[in-house]
Amino acid sequence: MAVLETTLEIHLKNLSHNLRFIRKHLKHSTKILAVVKASGYGSDAVGISKHLEQHQVDYLGVAYVNEGVILRKAGINIPILVLHPQEPNLSTLIEHQLEPSIYSMRILKKMMETSKNEIQYPIHLKFNSGLNRLGFRPEQMNEVIKELQQLSCLKVKGLYSHLAASEDHNEKEFTSKQISVFEHVCKEYTDFTGESPIRHLLNTSGVMCYPGSQYDMVRTGISLYGYSNDPLIDTQLKPVAILKTVISQIHILKKGMTLGYNRAYVAKKETITATLPIGHADGIGRQYGNGNGYVSIQGNKVPIIGNVCMDMMMVDITQIECKEGDEVIVFGDDNWLAEDFASSVHTISYEILTSIASRIKRVII
Repeated sequence: MAVLETTLEIHLKNLSHNLRFIRKHLKHSTKILAVVKASGYGSDAVGISKHLEQHQVDYLGVAYVNEGVILRKAGINIPILVLHPQEPNLSTLIEHQLEPSIYSMRILKKMMETSKNEIQYPIHLKFNSGLNRLGFRPEQMNEVIKELQQLSCLKVKGLYSHLAASEDHNEKEFTSKQISVFEHVCKEYTDFTGESPIRHLLNTSGVMCYPGSQYDMVRTGISLYGYSNDPLIDTQLKPVAILKTVISQIHILKKGMTLGYNRAYVAKKETITATLPIGHADGIGRQYGNGNGYVSIQGNKVPIIGNVCMDMMMVDITQIECKEGDEVIVFGDDNWLAEDFASSVHTISYEILTSIASRIKRVII
């Protein structure tokens, strides 16, 4: 689709393709939690979530309560796990029937206090198996169970942990230790309580590298959007988001003329430049520019030159034929992926995808 302004296209057909790819690697009984935090990895959380709900994913995952509230208000009814709930938002979480990840005694006690009028409100207990970011220590199991047994307001619906390096073949020993820790946590909980909650540990890289540890559910995030941490898997995924813009104006710089703020670019010879209506306020950081990073015009890689401005950036089009109003692919088509755009300045696809400003027009295709 040709664009007339800076636009993020969200291709649901590609989302379906990626979901099918993930399902192909799962046992029939394994549930899927689709992570849609950070506005669906920078795309459109509501549009993405509605599509995933129609395609019968079992759960959605968000980082914060307000993200889940947006989905509920949009009419999404499937279970939503809030991965990092905060104390002030727990009553709102209950109001909108969101399921919290409980990762510390502080949050557990606050959740019990907030839900005291509830009967068996569903929660997921997170245990730290080695990532050392969030989660109860495994040796806290007795303490956690005793706390839960005091009241009947909460019901443990899920037990989970988070792998630190599931995509790294050099870290198999560490990952195997994490899996072993999680196994022990789940067994200990079941031995104490006689209950068998939903167990979930793996992300998409974990599914590919440790298929025997799918348990009851897996969590998939970046791979739904067309990227992974493995180049071989990347070739089998399709990018969901394509960021496009247009050429606003073309300039001819004679040798010695300068371009942009701080005169950061000096033409060493006659140079033709194009100004694009997208800048660091849109998520294209100042690490781009001055020869770092490229965009794609008519399939050609075109370097970003000068300093990226708040609302604009400039590219060198000396070697190609193009005109004002022509389409520019910032990233996302098959020839110039977000991973390519990100790696050109030594960052990752996650960062560039989730940095796309809300003022950029979204079009769901």
